[in-house]
Amino acid sequence: MDDPVLTARALVRDRFPAARAAFLAGSVLTDRRTPTSDLDIVVLVDDPLAAGRENLMYRGWPVELFVQTESRWHAFADQETAKRSSPLLAMCAEGMLLVDTDGLGAALQDEARTRWAAGPPPLSEQEHDYQRYILTDLLDDLRGCTDPAERAYLVSHLLQRASELVLLVGGHWLGTGKWLSRRLAAAAPEVHRALSGSAAQAMTGDTKAFAEAVAGVLDRSGGTLWDGYAIR
Repeated sequence: MDDPVLTARALVRDRFPAARAAFLAGSVLTDRRTPTSDLDIVVLVDDPLAAGRENLMYRGWPVELFVQTESRWHAFADQETAKRSSPLLAMCAEGMLLVDTDGLGAALQDEARTRWAAGPPPLSEQEHDYQRYILTDLLDDLRGCTDPAERAYLVSHLLQRASELVLLVGGHWLGTGKWLSRRLAAAAPEVHRALSGSAAQAMTGDTKAFAEAVAGVLDRSGGTLWDGYAIR
């Protein structure tokens, strides 16, 4: 396939000749690039009718397009920040600025980098307690589980919840799928190794190491919480 940067520039030129700005982001710009990596492209336009999301193939590359107006970009960034997971800010902060006709691209990249560096909103006490309660409850379920199918789902859910709790307590951005793994590996590599290294073994029935890793996450996050937990 053609060079990803040249391909992305050609796509923006062909599909969005009036684009004010465009960014290329994702694994294609890093040593994590794989044969199935796609081109993640954020495009800024003036026409609100052109805004939206689209998946397509272009010159042999799978492409994910995120087309925004300036006001919609800010609205999305605010919505994602409230959820403590912002792919849009990450793409614009860490991505390559492909097009910038009037300075909007540079301004949004500066804003994205500032907001990304600041991190997500901190957990409230109620949110923190809820996360501890959920993880405690799931861990108890795993310790008593005898059904292989249920165990697989519990391990998967515990891996996600434990990873998210470490990130949330540490003031780090969340992610989904591979990005959850990458965020945790960057924020707490020893926890990432303990959880990911024992999860596969737990799937087969030997849950001791994985349960200990999850318990360690709870210990560093305020401890277990079940007896006496209440929502009022």
